[in-house]
Amino acid sequence: MKTSARNCLQGTVAAIRGGAVNDEIELALRGGARIVATVTHESTEALGLKPGVDAFALIKASSVIVATDLHDVRLSARNSLEGKVRSVTPGAVNGEIVIEIPGGDSIVAIVTQSSVASLGLVPGSSATALFKASSVLLGVRKA
Repeated sequence: MKTSARNCLQGTVAAIRGGAVNDEIELALRGGARIVATVTHESTEALGLKPGVDAFALIKASSVIVATDLHDVRLSARNSLEGKVRSVTPGAVNGEIVIEIPGGDSIVAIVTQSSVASLGLVPGSSATALFKASSVLLGVRKA
């Protein structure tokens, strides 16, 4: 499988909270972090999602918000992955930030160069990747 999404995180379905139209799927990543995806109930059924099933999450880099110093901050984004900046690649307008999270996975974000500077994003600095549950696409491998 090839996709244009910069982020592909492997995990196992840990929980499903069913709804009338949408379901919340909680995916446990190999490093212990958990992320939530909102998908239609029809997609849950079509993918065969149930606790214990291996799945992957795709998140576009442009859907990832980077934050630092989130003490006592409340957010509406369901997903928050803390880690260390592995690399910063500057561009004319935007920069690419790679954040390494526990377990060896990494998440890529595209942010403005102004944000790179104001957040002090440099390799080794602490950063948090934030994204909404509705920004996560789920997939499973065919048997």
